[in-house]
Amino acid sequence: MKAFPMFIRTTGRKVVIVGGGEQAAQKARLLLKTDAKLILVAKTLEDELQGLVDSGRAEQTTELSAELFQDSAMIFVGTGCPGFDAAAHGIAKLTGCPVNVVDQPDLCDMTTPAIVDRDPIVVAIGSEGTAPVLTRDIKTKLERMLPTNLGGLASLAGRLRGSVARQVPRDQRRAFWAWVFKGKAGEQWARGAEREAARDIKAAIAAGGAPKETGQGHISLVGAGPGARDLMTLRAVERLQEADVIFYDRLVDPDVLELARRDAERVFVGKQVGANAWPQDKICALIVAEARKGRNVVRLKSGDPGIFGRATEELDAAKRAGIAIDLVPGVTAAAAAGAALGQSLTERGATDTFVLSTGTGCADNALPDCTRLAAPGTTTAFYMATRQADRIAARLADQGFPAMGQIDVCVDVSKPTERLIKSTLDTLVSDLSEHGVDSGAVILVKWSKSKVTSAGVVPMSSYHNSGSAQAATA
Repeated sequence: MKAFPMFIRTTGRKVVIVGGGEQAAQKARLLLKTDAKLILVAKTLEDELQGLVDSGRAEQTTELSAELFQDSAMIFVGTGCPGFDAAAHGIAKLTGCPVNVVDQPDLCDMTTPAIVDRDPIVVAIGSEGTAPVLTRDIKTKLERMLPTNLGGLASLAGRLRGSVARQVPRDQRRAFWAWVFKGKAGEQWARGAEREAARDIKAAIAAGGAPKETGQGHISLVGAGPGARDLMTLRAVERLQEADVIFYDRLVDPDVLELARRDAERVFVGKQVGANAWPQDKICALIVAEARKGRNVVRLKSGDPGIFGRATEELDAAKRAGIAIDLVPGVTAAAAAGAALGQSLTERGATDTFVLSTGTGCADNALPDCTRLAAPGTTTAFYMATRQADRIAARLADQGFPAMGQIDVCVDVSKPTERLIKSTLDTLVSDLSEHGVDSGAVILVKWSKSKVTSAGVVPMSSYHNSGSAQAATA
């Protein structure tokens, strides 16, 4: 190593930043994560820095001197003028304080790392200035891996350390802290059940040590998003990292599974219309059985598990069995489709309502009335609807949607196989057939409040009944 990584205490100390522009502001943002007293040296400050002074978070001085730098924890120089920066560096060096000069590595005693902040847990990543893009990539991966509330658990542990020393025998403390951070208490905390985790930790301290695990596991219904793994939430990635067994179906992109622990068991529970070897009741029974073994179970569903994902059956099965279960939302396919098209799903003055609907229902209602909310001013996203396209098109026509009104068919959104097909009401069925689309698609129908006809634009005032095509063209 050419640089030794260490943490510098900032409590009760000052940090001097020379400069009043963007370079200085960048360093100030970094130092705001600490409790250091910030001194800004500049005649004028850009708005962000001026706001820090106005709020009392920083002080401004216009005089540059060696005395100013004396006893500083560290000094940053970034005025944007290489000559002035070099002069400031020379003055700062007289005090013996470590100095960082922006964009001049030869004048730097220290460099600022990429930081993963879970205060008081802090991870610093550096490359000695050789590969900043790589350090940012590593930071991103660590951000995904570490629970966002991890710092809160570390802080709680710090506050309880004295109680543990008094009430937990010395030879049991290592096992106790392992249970707090890596056992059931830590898992509860990571899931967001912080109050319950804190209660259990305090009860364990009062009992003199970590409890024996009951063997009861946990189930997470996790949204995998539309396909691309970088569209998954940080919480979803955390659940995959914690999972002992993962149940997934054909709609989950294989690339997503690469985010899971390598030793996690993966079970395919393929579900396909007309060829379902895994009925829902069997899946429910299986995930409950695995949780009863004390395992962390992830039921991985494409998109958002609460949108046409049959989450209710699995939630109810877990609750009946007394198994703890949580639901992790994901980016749903309609949102990803809008992003892929480069357009908003709602538009001021044109569409102020957004509807999620499905063309394929359940055994009791296989062909739901999925167009009943489609009307001027509404964008409707039809899921699992390609095989019902003729029925849906006919219903939309009856409700007054124009024959040449644009319809977007978004196939495999965010995946490498993504296709975006422009269609109309008249050509929807033939376009689906021509492009070989029979599944994995979202049909977006954006019905503006004004309607284009052969006579031009017909305003909403001309509509007497949203279900009457004749009224719209009268």
